[in-house]
This record gives sequence, C-alpha cells and structure tokens, in this order.
Amino acid sequence: MNHCGTQRLETDRLILRRFEREDAEAMYKNWASDEAVTKYLTWPAHPSQEISQMVIEDWVNEYSNQNYYHWAIVLKDNGTEPIGDIAVVNMKEDISMANIGYCIGRAWWNKGITSEALKAVMDFLFDVVDVNRIELRHDPRNPNSGKVMKKCGLKYEGTLRCSDYNNQGICDACYYALLKSERQS
Repeated sequence: MNHCGTQRLETDRLILRRFEREDAEAMYKNWASDEAVTKYLTWPAHPSQEISQMVIEDWVNEYSNQNYYHWAIVLKDNGTEPIGDIAVVNMKEDISMANIGYCIGRAWWNKGITSEALKAVMDFLFDVVDVNRIELRHDPRNPNSGKVMKKCGLKYEGTLRCSDYNNQGICDACYYALLKSERQS
C-alpha cells in the first residue's frame, strides 16, 4: 500500500478533512452526545464536551502516522462545522485490506451524505493508497447502515452470528466488501 495519511477530499456537497482541536464542540453537539447515533457503535455517547475534546486530541495526534485515515465530514454549504466522521478503523497490510467505519449526526440521516462520504473515501483508498479490499460491517438491527454500503457498490458477504460487540451487547455482524477489480467506473 502507498500510505500518505489523511488527505483532504471533496465531493459535490462535502469536504472531508482532518479533525482539528476546535471541532470538539461540533462533534459533541452534532453526533457524539446522541444515544440514537451511538446505539449500534462500539463507543458510548459522550456525557460531556470534555470527552469529545479528549477523543479529538487523540485523533489529531494520530495524524503524524502515514497509515492513519480519519476524516471530519463537513457540508460545503455550512462552512467548517463537522457533522460526522468516517475512518479506516482496521487495516491488514498483508492482504491490502481496509475496514471503514462511519457515523453522522441524526439531523443529516437519510440525505445521502454518508454514502457520498464513503464513496469518496473508497475512491481515495483504491486509487491513492492502492488498497485491494475494502470491507465494512453493521449490526443487522441497523439496516440503514447496510443500505449505505449497498449504495456504494459493496457486496454482501454474509452475517457472522454473535461475532461482534456494540452498545447493544453481543451482536451479529453483516459483512460487505468490494475488491478493487470489482469497481464500477
């Protein structure tokens, strides 16, 4: 893989950029404090903005690593305020695979924003980083996440029973993936 770190990406409606320390208030307000947003995630809703600040500090410090990929999702028409995040949450160098995770504030659900962000990140990982396989997973009780994956061309590979853990406890995990050779232009 050709690691180059988190680069700024743009789509028609979005800017995907590195997080900045000043983003903690927006993160807390827009998604991290909302239990509906974190319901199927592996981290709990933040009880205070200070927790969001500590998390962002860790993320900002990780940007010095060339194999760290984590973006703030920002709408072009609202300036600089993040409304969610998308990141490579696991990478397997030996098979050139990246696993992506995302979340977005409830006010922006069902508007195609997460799909637009995921498509941009996938294109970047395939074209620039030279990843061969991109995979994602979701709790089957969160079918909208699976809809995002399908919309971006990922193929359903199966459900692993009681193979994951999130804020609902032990759960099944529906896996989706796309190989570089399967991409549609």
